[in-house]
Amino acid sequence: MSVHTQFTPALDRNLALEVVRVTEASALAAARRTGRGDEKAADEAACGAMRRALNGVSMTGVIVNGEGEDETQPLHTGERVGTGKGPNIDIVLTALEGRSICARGASNALSVVAMTEEGSFLKVPQHTYMEKLAVGPGLPPGVINLDSTPEENLARIAAARHVQIADLTVSILDRPRHVDLIDRVLVAGARVMLFDDGDVSGALATGLPDTGIDIYMGSGGAAQGVLAAAGLKCLGGQMQCRLLMRSEEDHAQARRVGITDSRRKWDIDDMVKGEVMFAATGITDGHVLKGARLLPVNRAISHSLVMRSLSGTIRYLTVQHDLSRGLLAL
Repeated sequence: MSVHTQFTPALDRNLALEVVRVTEASALAAARRTGRGDEKAADEAACGAMRRALNGVSMTGVIVNGEGEDETQPLHTGERVGTGKGPNIDIVLTALEGRSICARGASNALSVVAMTEEGSFLKVPQHTYMEKLAVGPGLPPGVINLDSTPEENLARIAAARHVQIADLTVSILDRPRHVDLIDRVLVAGARVMLFDDGDVSGALATGLPDTGIDIYMGSGGAAQGVLAAAGLKCLGGQMQCRLLMRSEEDHAQARRVGITDSRRKWDIDDMVKGEVMFAATGITDGHVLKGARLLPVNRAISHSLVMRSLSGTIRYLTVQHDLSRGLLAL
């Protein structure tokens, strides 16, 4: 039996629509707290709304990489969600990617969920970072390599696209640890697009049309790396990741989730073994999606993206909501 046939019954179109309802709920909850300067309140609102929406989905779901390991925290790793009736589903998520940018009303805050059948997602340690390198579709296999220098990767990508390095744009998280990387990319001749936060959106943008981003480079959260890999699998992109071990505690956390080779490189099929569905809803405007809009008379508009790797479809949804009926009525 082929992999595609094996994964079709659980990840059907109906479940894909349920997934985007989940991200809509969390995004709208966070949008009510956008620009209010309170990261914790925005995150709690998003997590609570996402948890309630997930528990209304007809599935037996387990969060593989969640918002933390504390069992008192909503959406923690290992938490069971769904109605308990339906297919066994593994979930990776971030209810609010970009807590600080949501609190400040800045760009690129998203709510994101990916689902696959049981046992398909790579389990990664919480609070651990990854080196990441990603490109979109249409490039030959093996065009990127974490063991190569930034200059070598840029040269190969430019050659594969039949352009100059000066024609490439690289998205990089704006962090002190990336100062040397940014300098090297600029000296090589490529453009740099810095973003304040939003590790998933930075990688995802490489695979979406009209973002103007060709490559994602740098390091960020490990759980967000798996989530980005799920999105890029739907888009036909390429990604390589490797854990960054900063302490003995990082090594211990990796061993606890079953990772014995902390220097191993993973590609998309290592991180997401089966077919996957992916949904994201904008909270604030960004290069992937427009943000949610709160309207008078208890109404709102959301902008979402929902994808399935099996079909390769990319759907953009603009939805108007009546908030007087509650977020679970979305």
